[in-house]
Amino acid sequence: MPNLVILCRYRDMPDALLAWSILDSAGMESLLIDEITIRMDWLWSNLLGGVKICVRPEDAEDAIQILKVDIPEKFNVEGVGDFEQPRCPQCHSLNISYESFIKPATYACTFFLYLPIRIGRTRWKCQSCNHAWKPTDE
Repeated sequence: MPNLVILCRYRDMPDALLAWSILDSAGMESLLIDEITIRMDWLWSNLLGGVKICVRPEDAEDAIQILKVDIPEKFNVEGVGDFEQPRCPQCHSLNISYESFIKPATYACTFFLYLPIRIGRTRWKCQSCNHAWKPTDE
């Protein structure tokens, strides 16, 4: 693939692979650059400028439009009905993620003492404003 255009750069492999799979599922031919080096040692990511997704120059505009799809506010789940996306209580962004932290002491207690003790926490975190909050039963 001669004359490629760098479409975007990602510091982390999961983000790069997600974007690449979106382009691939849309039938867009794309290539990951520096993927193997960063897979082997992720500390090289900043030095190399991250994992780069490259496309042909004539496909660049379409690829940008494919990757800029907004997060839907609602979507239909078969057998359940409409599901409304959770929002950040502070800035009302849809760009949030669920995080679960389990401390290493949990594994030590379970493995060595045979006690199923869970030491950790779960929370929602907004990627737009960095606000974090505890999950509710809703």
